[in-house]
Amino acid sequence: MRKPLVAALFALVIAGAGVAPAVAAPVTTDGVTTKTTAAPAIQAVNFAGTVSLSNCSGSVIRFPGSQDDDPALVLTNGHCLETGFPEPGEVIVDQPSSRSFGLLNSSATRVGTLRASKVAYSTMTDTDVTIYQLTTTYAQIKSSYGISALMVQDTHPVAGTAITVVSGYWKRTYACNVDGFVYRLKEGDWTWKDSVRYTSACKTIGGTSGSPVIDNATGKVVAVNNTGNEDGERCTENNPCEVDANGNVTVRQGINYAEETYQIVPCFGLDNKLDLSRTGCTLPKP
Repeated sequence: MRKPLVAALFALVIAGAGVAPAVAAPVTTDGVTTKTTAAPAIQAVNFAGTVSLSNCSGSVIRFPGSQDDDPALVLTNGHCLETGFPEPGEVIVDQPSSRSFGLLNSSATRVGTLRASKVAYSTMTDTDVTIYQLTTTYAQIKSSYGISALMVQDTHPVAGTAITVVSGYWKRTYACNVDGFVYRLKEGDWTWKDSVRYTSACKTIGGTSGSPVIDNATGKVVAVNNTGNEDGERCTENNPCEVDANGNVTVRQGINYAEETYQIVPCFGLDNKLDLSRTGCTLPKP
């Protein structure tokens, strides 16, 4: 989670920092520190299927069970919700929305405007996600613009994986690796579970909140970019801290994070409808 985009743009001018982060360092998971290997060759990740929001980035996504005639979905952060940050413990489902999204093609050219019919799901508890349902289907988007949705991986990401953060807002990409996973990531009043830490090559800037994190080898979405420690403060807004299973706190200034997305997959069933009671669905409930 980051400061409002206007403030982030000001910070960007003077320091190159911003709203939604991405940077990282050595991997520490439950007290064990490891080093990542050199990043493998970057695959051809592009902008097709990403979107720009008024204040964030996002992507048109689908799940392994999604059908072409299902209403399409857009993924971004919970803190990108147009009605403001969800409170700790708050879960929003089926909230009407007419928010618009600029759809990008592979070269980051805006080719059309998509519109939401509702917020299917949004929370900043345990994770930081908003999922919009659109007024158009995957087939209609493909027919009108020649663009397919990005597939969400249904398994946990792996440390060392070469990834690309793709920002539809800035029309820029940031390449690095998954550095490791954080037991609990605490920022202000919010706490997120099993967050992804990037290696330091991903120097994202303001406006990249909500960007899909794509596995270079598969082209699938494995996480959604959301926060980083800007000033070295401990567990404050814009300065998340890492908390291990024993309660030990680590502060990594300049290090940035994302929230995993595989756990979203079991929560959507027939016709891309949200069903938080489905087997395997662990997302927080209202």
